[in-house]
Parts: sequence; structure tokens; C-alpha cells
Amino acid sequence: MLNLPPESAALLDEPARAWLDAALLEAAHAARHTPPPHTATAPPAASPPVPAWELRFASAGRHCGSDLAAEAARILLLRTARTGAPGAARLYHRGTAAERRAVLLALPFLEIAPAHGLPLIQDALRTNDTRLLAAAVGPYAAAHLDAHAWRHAVLKCLFTGVPLDAVARLAHRARGDTELARMLEDYAAERTAAGRPVPADLHHALALTTAAKESS
Repeated sequence: MLNLPPESAALLDEPARAWLDAALLEAAHAARHTPPPHTATAPPAASPPVPAWELRFASAGRHCGSDLAAEAARILLLRTARTGAPGAARLYHRGTAAERRAVLLALPFLEIAPAHGLPLIQDALRTNDTRLLAAAVGPYAAAHLDAHAWRHAVLKCLFTGVPLDAVARLAHRARGDTELARMLEDYAAERTAAGRPVPADLHHALALTTAAKESS
């Protein structure tokens, strides 16, 4: 069974550990007993009951003692349950900001195709919640966002003050991206003309594109 990262596990007291152990058993049971997709011959007569582990997912904040531990527990539950696209979308859209962030952070570990995972990333990128934005520009976005959407995600981070350290594979994707360089230069010019400071992260991102172009 998967385990919490050590820094998160250290934050759990004994009752929280017992709660999480029970939650993970429920998630593992759900993973073993979830029917494969597209096997039903007719739609169910009624909505199935909410799996017990999903209720645990929602209540993690009340049991784990810290935001960091609750987030790690939620990600672990998603991975243990082998959550698919419908479950991830349901938990995201019904969840609090903390629950949505956990779904976004779990996406790289789940077998969810871009056609189903990217709408969640795109929804988060439309918000001004910096914690959601930071989660949305992680490895899943780096792997699957197209160039246009990825560039605008980088600019959105600059607009909202999300450190560009949160942008997965920034150096790799910025390499030789002349359009990103143009957008960064335009934004810097707008800030300067308005008498506002240019974020240091902007200079860093611009240097990545310039260095890459000079070395190519």
C-alpha cells in the first residue's frame, strides 16, 4: 500500500494515523471492486451510493491535524482508489478549494487522459486562487497543455503572484519559445509604463528563453 511522504506522516498523531489507515483500506477495496468502464449493458436505475473513501476524502481536514497532512492524505486516497476521470471530476467540482487542489496534484499519478484531466486544469487556471493556480501548473499541465494555454498559464502566475518555481518543466518548455519571450517583454513594458515593478520571476523566465535561443 502507498504511504504518506515522511514530512506529512510526521504530522499525524495516533488517532489520525488510525483514521487514515481505515480510509486507505476503504480506498483499496474500492479499487479492487470498481467495474471496468463501458461494461454496463444498461444505465443503473439509481445513482450508486457515495463510496466510503470519498466521504473520508472530504473529511480529511477534520482528522489529519494540518493542511499539509490533509492534502497528502487526499492525494494518497485518490491514488489508492485508482480514481478515474468521472471520480476525479466529481470530487473536483463538488469539493472545497483544498479538495480541488488535491485532485489537481494527484492527476500526474492517475490514469486520466488529457481529454478528461485538462478541463480540471483549465478550470483552475480561470480562478484567481493562488493555491489552485500553483497546483494547476504542475507536471500534468507541463505534459499536456498546448503551447498557447501553457504560455497564458505562465502569465497568469505572474499576474497573481504565484512563484514560477511552481511551473513544472519551466526551463524545458520555455526553451526557444519566442512567443513566450514576446509576451513576457510586452507584460514587462506594460508594468514599466504604469510605474509598477516588474516581477523578478519575469526576468528569470525571459532569461530562460533568451539563453536557450542564444545556445541553439
